[in-house]
Amino acid sequence: MALRIGDTAPNFQQDSTEGKIDFYTWSGKSWVVLFSHPKDYTPVCTTELGAVARLKPEFEKRNVKVIGLSVDPVQDHLGWAKDIQETQGCALNFPLLADADRKVAGLYDMIHPKADDTYTVRSVFVMDPSKKIRLILTYPASTGRNFDELLRVIDALQLTDSYQVATPADWKSGEDVIIVPSLKDEAEIKRLFPKGYRALKPYLRLTPQPGARSK
Repeated sequence: MALRIGDTAPNFQQDSTEGKIDFYTWSGKSWVVLFSHPKDYTPVCTTELGAVARLKPEFEKRNVKVIGLSVDPVQDHLGWAKDIQETQGCALNFPLLADADRKVAGLYDMIHPKADDTYTVRSVFVMDPSKKIRLILTYPASTGRNFDELLRVIDALQLTDSYQVATPADWKSGEDVIIVPSLKDEAEIKRLFPKGYRALKPYLRLTPQPGARSK
């Protein structure tokens, strides 16, 4: 069965560039981004791992740990890491799972036979601290992922968890958000959103982002 949003992420133990990892123990109480790569020494993957390494401080600000996966062994990963540092100007600073036995790839349904029956597709899973899957993305092999978009989605998910809001199309942190339609009590709305709101429709109410600094 394929994993879906809301499912509990499966635990696993697997080798990595930072030693053997028990996923639940390693993730602890953090959010997690798990993302897979078709194989080592491939051009798009090289740029992606460099991009994530550069963005690691931004993930850490959001209490997010990142972990990559490729189906090659650790020794190949370590050699590839030298190429990543040389070409991308940033050293690999997070674990890269060595899923040579395809154990994790199988648990997370990362191998799609109609695309390739041997290598993982470009899967992305975002998990919250309770190990629930909150986002699933799948990219084609030829297209590099947009990791700024992942940060944007994580900002939105964390905001939704803290307040009774949703985020509109193309939302960025600091912009107006939507009061969820299920919240109808006006006294409660005033308490939760003291800056007020604009009702474009009874079901579409915009309010300044809670917790955001005033411009």
